[in-house]
Amino acid sequence: MRILLLLTTSVLLAACAVGPDYKAPTAEHLPGTFRGQDQAGERSLADLPWWQVFQDPTLQQLLSDALKNNYDLRIAVTRVEQSRALASQAKSRFYPNLSYNGGVSRERNSFQSSPFPNNGDTSNYALTTLDVAWEIDIWGRLRRSDEAATARYLASEEVRDGVLTSLIADVARNYFELLELDLEKQIAVDTTKSFTESLQLFQTRLNAGTASDLDVSRARTSLASTAAAIPELERQIAVKENQINILLGLPPGPVKRDSTLLGQKLPPEIPAGIPSALLRRRPDILEAEARLRAANADIGVAVAQFFPQIGLTSLLGKVSPALSTFTAGSANAWSLAATMSGPIFNGGQLQAEYKQAKAAFKEAELTYDQTVLNSLQEVSNALITHEKLESVRQQQAQAVDSSQESVRLSLLRYKAGKADYLEVINAQQQLFPTQIQLAQTQLHQLTVIVDLYKSLGGGWEQQQPDSTASSAK
Repeated sequence: MRILLLLTTSVLLAACAVGPDYKAPTAEHLPGTFRGQDQAGERSLADLPWWQVFQDPTLQQLLSDALKNNYDLRIAVTRVEQSRALASQAKSRFYPNLSYNGGVSRERNSFQSSPFPNNGDTSNYALTTLDVAWEIDIWGRLRRSDEAATARYLASEEVRDGVLTSLIADVARNYFELLELDLEKQIAVDTTKSFTESLQLFQTRLNAGTASDLDVSRARTSLASTAAAIPELERQIAVKENQINILLGLPPGPVKRDSTLLGQKLPPEIPAGIPSALLRRRPDILEAEARLRAANADIGVAVAQFFPQIGLTSLLGKVSPALSTFTAGSANAWSLAATMSGPIFNGGQLQAEYKQAKAAFKEAELTYDQTVLNSLQEVSNALITHEKLESVRQQQAQAVDSSQESVRLSLLRYKAGKADYLEVINAQQQLFPTQIQLAQTQLHQLTVIVDLYKSLGGGWEQQQPDSTASSAK
C-alpha cells in the first residue's frame, strides 16, 4: 500500500498537462495613442469612480438605487454564482471520491445461485463498505478542465462588470436626456408665450384698422403649431421617466429632479490614457481574454482524451452471511486495485473533438482581436465627437443670439410701421428650431462624456464612500 502511494505521488509530481499552455495576447498591434487624442498620458477618465465623474446629487442617488435594484445586474450576479459553483465542481475532481454502501437481506431459495438444491435453507446476508475511487491526473485532463472552468468563472465576473458599466452609462444618459426634454419643453412654453404676444399685437392693430385678418390668421397658425409641441414633449418626458424607473428596478412613475441640463458640470479634463490600458480595464476585453484562456484549456482536455485514464479504487468493509457474525473479525472485507482505460477505436470522435476545440480557440482569438478593435473605435469616436461638439455649440449659440436679436428688431420695426407681419413671424419661427438644436447639442456634449467613460472601461466601483453618499442625498 505504501509503495503504491509513493509511486502514485511520484507520477503526479512528474506528470505534465498535455495541450498548449496559455499565452496572453500581446499589445504590439495597438497604437501609441487614440485617434482624436491631443496627447498621450497615463491618466485616464476611467480611473475616476462614477461619483466623481457624475457630480449631480440627483443623478448620484439614481445610480445608487440602480446598482441595488436593477434586474439585469442582479441576473448577472446569479450567473457569476453559477459559474463559481461550476468551477468548484471542476476542482472537486482532484480529490478522491468516497462513498458508502450497505445492505441487509434475508431470503429463502432452494437453489440460491446454484443448480444444486440446498434443502431450501433460509439465509441472511449483511454488507457495509467504504468505497474510494481516485483518478490519477497524469496527462492533465482534470487540470485543464479546472483551468477552463476557472476561466469561464472569471469571464462571468467580467460580464457582470460589463453590465455594471452599461447600467451606469444608461442611467446617466437617460437622466441627461430627461433634462434636455425639460429644456425643450421650457423653450416651447416660452416660444408659445412669444407667439401669443404677437397674436395679441396683431389683434390690437386689426381692431384699430392698421392690420388685416391675414396677419392675425398667420399669427394664430404659428401659435397653434408651437403649442402642439408641448403635449408631445410631455409625453416624451413621461416615457423617459418610466424608462429610468425600469433601470432602477421600480414600477413606472415620475422622477424627481432638482437640476437642469444647463446646470450640469463637465469634468475639467477628459484624459483618455493609453490604448494598452484598455486591455486591463474594459470588461468586454477581459471577458474575451478569459474565454480565450478557457478555449485554450479545452484543447488540452481534448488531447488528454487520447491517453489512458488511470485510477485507484479501494474497498474496506464487512460482509457476513449471518447477522450474528457481522461484527466478528472474520467478516472483514477489503480490496485495492488500479484501473486503466483508454480508447482504441471510436470512429474518429476524439479527432473531431480535438478539431472542434482548435476551431473554438481560433474563434475566441478572433473575437478577442475584434473586441479590441471595436474598443479603439469607440474611444476614438467619443474623443473626436467631444472635440468637435464645442465648436458646434459655439456656432449654434451665436445663431440663437442672432435669432433673438432678429425677433426683437422685427417687432420694433413692425410697431414703427417699417416692417410687415411676415418679417415678425419669420423671425419667431426661425428662433424656435435654433434653440432646440442648441439644447440637443448641449445634451450631446454630456452624453459623449458618458460614452467616453464607458468606452474607456470606467464605472466598476459599485459603492460610494459614506461621505459622498450622504452628500448626494
